[in-house]
Amino acid sequence: MAKSAQTSLVDTFGRVHTDLRISVTDRCNFRCAYCMPEEGMEWLDRSGILSYEEIVRVASILVNEAGVKSIRLTGGEPTVRARLPILVERLAALDVELSMTTNGATLALIANDLKSAGLQRLNISIDTLHADRFHELTKRNELPRVLEGITAAVAAGFDPVKLNVVPMRGINDDEVLDFLRFGQDNGVIVRFIEFMPLDAQGQWSNDRVVTQKEILETAATEFDFEPITRGSSPAERFRFTDGSGEFGVIASVTEPFCEACDRMRLTADGQLRNCLFALGHTDLRPLLRSDASDADIVNAVQAEVEKKWAGHAINQVHFIRPTKSMSQLGG
Repeated sequence: MAKSAQTSLVDTFGRVHTDLRISVTDRCNFRCAYCMPEEGMEWLDRSGILSYEEIVRVASILVNEAGVKSIRLTGGEPTVRARLPILVERLAALDVELSMTTNGATLALIANDLKSAGLQRLNISIDTLHADRFHELTKRNELPRVLEGITAAVAAGFDPVKLNVVPMRGINDDEVLDFLRFGQDNGVIVRFIEFMPLDAQGQWSNDRVVTQKEILETAATEFDFEPITRGSSPAERFRFTDGSGEFGVIASVTEPFCEACDRMRLTADGQLRNCLFALGHTDLRPLLRSDASDADIVNAVQAEVEKKWAGHAINQVHFIRPTKSMSQLGG
């Protein structure tokens, strides 16, 4: 289907929104401490989750009528949704930049299928390279399978493969150099992400955030690197001067990139959110399950985009934590 954008999704600060994050499920096979309780969440009823047809309809409308250029699939854990390559193939036909974030535990089983279906890039979340810590953080003994998934992603031809690492003070902040070495050795890009206040158990505190400044200071004790022009990426990127690759830091807490944010998020049950930290949303599911026109959906999305704040205000006194956790919002 040829793209012929008739409008742009612009907020009141002039930010054009071209990036759509789609959560395909709220379920996950891990229980990461900063994401959900060990006993899990109260999962959405299957009938409440958008079907693949509904997801593709929203995506098609926003790509062809509203200028969306990139789509990222998230969860929960997207690979627990059955027949995921079918959705990937349908979205890939929209001719957008198509990527996915996954915990990698089952990736070795479907990496080739996802690549064949048209998925272009992968981000794999992994916060430690130590088996005992991995179990402590995720409540699962799946580190070997995640490492297999990383290898499988590279072998399948995904380029780049990025590892998302959340350093947390006193938990895994001593692994910064280990991850940088791992990235060089395995041909993947490590991206450190500052710990954000989106954990389900309310354990976040500012003193647990390992800042970009600290990460770069640690990296500099062993590696020589130089900055790469950032562009629209949320990550500050750095190139190893010996040519052995790059790494990045997403400083969402200490150096937010809100002024250049072009993202929207569609939750598994059809809520469109203009920011991870938004306190409200626009429910697209009723529109999708009625006789609403494509124009009705575009107008609803535009109205939600126009509500977007200047920034998330994490370090400001008036900041209010969202009531939903990362697993419910999509990463």
